[in-house]
Amino acid sequence: MAHYKSFENLQVYKEAVLFCDEIWKVIINTSLSKDYKLREQINGSSGSIMDNIAEGFGRGGNKEFIMVLSYARGLLL
Repeated sequence: MAHYKSFENLQVYKEAVLFCDEIWKVIINTSLSKDYKLREQINGSSGSIMDNIAEGFGRGGNKEFIMVLSYARGLLL
């Protein structure tokens, strides 16, 4: 694995940010914008993907990082 100094430089993190932005656009441009609880649940889930990537990166080990990335992937399914 290449060495990165920051999780923000990882392509997977950049993709997660774009995904989160797209989810927000869907939320505000559909009837989801009126359903506060569902809107916040969906928005929070998409943000959790970025959180998991950052947490896994911070643990320092490849095994743990891979495990946390699998959690982030599970949020997409």
